[in-house]
Amino acid sequence: MITGIVLQARLGSSRLPGKALKDLCGEPMIFRVMEALNRVTADIRVLACPENCLARFGPLAERAGFEIFGGPEDDVLGRYCGAARRFRLGRVIRATGDNPFVFADAADALNAEARELDADYAGYAGLPYGAGVESVKSEALFRAEKEAAAGPEREHVCPYLYGRPELFSLHRPLAPLAWRGPDVRVTVDTDEDFSRAELLYRALERGPEDRYSGSGILRAYRQAVPR
Repeated sequence: MITGIVLQARLGSSRLPGKALKDLCGEPMIFRVMEALNRVTADIRVLACPENCLARFGPLAERAGFEIFGGPEDDVLGRYCGAARRFRLGRVIRATGDNPFVFADAADALNAEARELDADYAGYAGLPYGAGVESVKSEALFRAEKEAAAGPEREHVCPYLYGRPELFSLHRPLAPLAWRGPDVRVTVDTDEDFSRAELLYRALERGPEDRYSGSGILRAYRQAVPR
């Protein structure tokens, strides 16, 4: 079974337009996301974006070692399914372009658990907001593509799966204590989030061994980010 990281990204954010290309300490934010995801074990890595973003994202994806795939802008579920078919993925590690501080070690652990359990869907509870990924069987995504209604179930990709435990095998454990931080926000959705991300990234540059470690990111956050 081929496992692929599929990273969704776009340029049309209403709250922080163009955030994927904003400079985060010397590189576009989307490149920082791909740097983190390069530490997660996978057979292939794909940046899945709307077709009108291919020209802007293509060179960054190539530099980061990612394939690129263009699909619908609003039907993100359809975009994921298109990428899964194109690259013949059996399992998808879903990541989003808002999250430059993905816990790479937690992502590896989650995906290993999902594979061992043969889960249709897996996601940790209790991680900081923006630190996690989801691990999903492609065949479950294909079923959702056929059956999910328009709106949030297609825009957010996985709600159709975890909202129907009678149809799908779900693995949604509480994250291990070392990675837990439900009070912590490391996603980037607003100007305030971006300023916080700059503080955190600079703190992590002082301890580069922590850049992709969940416990290291949490430690740097609690030391550097004002409460």
